[in-house]
Amino acid sequence: MSKEVGFQNRDRFIELGLTIAALRKMQGMSQEQLAEKAKISRSHLSSIEAPNIVRPFSLEVLYNIADALDINPADLLNATLPSSRK
Repeated sequence: MSKEVGFQNRDRFIELGLTIAALRKMQGMSQEQLAEKAKISRSHLSSIEAPNIVRPFSLEVLYNIADALDINPADLLNATLPSSRK
């Protein structure tokens, strides 16, 4: 399986990472706390949230992050941040 992210999906991964970061901060969680609850390393979470890095990740990780944030995975994918879409 390739780790390359197609141009079409690049912005989606970035937006998802920014959404995860925003929801984490709204819940008052540190990266360390969310990573622990999601069963991933803090550095992996950091690379997912970083706007200048495109880090593809598995559905398993998506589900773990959604559970840790107490949000439905579909809602996490459909969430939009203010002014993130025009």
